[in-house]
Amino acid sequence: MARIDQPAVQFETKGYNRGLILGLTMAESMLLLVFCLLLVAAAIIKAERHRATAAENQLKLANSQIAELEAEKKKADAQIKQLAGQVAQLALVSLSPAEKKKFEDEWRELVLARQTVEDLKAQGLTPERLEKLKATLEVLEKNNLLMDDSKLVKARIQKLLTDEKDVADLIEKLALAQAELSQARLELNTARDQLTSSKPHEWPPIISLSEAGGYFFRSGSAELTTAFADKLKGSIAAQISDNLEKYQVDIIEVIGHTDEQPLARATSNMDEAYIDVIQGRRPINKVLPADNAGLGLARAIAVTNVLKANPKLANATILPLSAAQLVLPGDRLTTGQIGDVESRRRIEIRIRRRNQQPTP
Repeated sequence: MARIDQPAVQFETKGYNRGLILGLTMAESMLLLVFCLLLVAAAIIKAERHRATAAENQLKLANSQIAELEAEKKKADAQIKQLAGQVAQLALVSLSPAEKKKFEDEWRELVLARQTVEDLKAQGLTPERLEKLKATLEVLEKNNLLMDDSKLVKARIQKLLTDEKDVADLIEKLALAQAELSQARLELNTARDQLTSSKPHEWPPIISLSEAGGYFFRSGSAELTTAFADKLKGSIAAQISDNLEKYQVDIIEVIGHTDEQPLARATSNMDEAYIDVIQGRRPINKVLPADNAGLGLARAIAVTNVLKANPKLANATILPLSAAQLVLPGDRLTTGQIGDVESRRRIEIRIRRRNQQPTP
């Protein structure tokens, strides 16, 4: 509210300013409203344009379809005119009742035949398929499989399929048997060739090294003399190697034999010492046998250790064995011959092939 003491000019100026601001505000509001209306109008126009475009496309499609229908109609009209002409020509032809009936019957048969062909095509029975079925029927007829009872036909075919499977199994078994027979013949021929090429009853020789032949141990012990050890490392090892190659064997048996003179020792350490001696952890002179069986084994171990060290015999297995005083020279059992007999105190070396383990 204006104060009374303010001049009239100032009061009018304030009223003018207020009116001007109000007018500008209303103008801005109107402009904003007009802008919004323009946006709405633009959206409506755009939508209408899309509708018009769609309507034009549909109209074009409809016109195209109408043109196609008109073309088909013209084609149908032409066919109708052609058929009408043919009917008129047939009407002009004078047919006797018998000929007319024959014509109608033939026409009916043609229509039925065409319908039958259409039905067969609908079922997937093409002319090629019918030819195959015809050939199948001929085969069934030749094998007496054309029966009125479908169950009997099915049972007969099932039996034939089973028989065919059995025949296939028999053929497979026959092929396997023929293969096994061929392999057996090959193995038989190989064995026959080997028997033919090898000498009959040819066995690896036994190498006998007796004191009578100059192969000595120290008295009452298993320690080799220097001369005996040198021969084992030289000529004897070479002979054994040649025999291994010649007879294709891989086992060397070293058998210790003694005479029947008893040893003058009450106790033996064989059970405690022989493993260490075989493995080279103790010398052979540390073995103290108390009987001839132990002495024969100790001497066989001494020879075995010398042979094992030879590279020519590296692929062979060397087994030390003892025959004690039981076996005389010539592989005869003793009957009790007490005395100092050099020929009985010996080492026999035999070679053989490793036994094959039986298959369980």
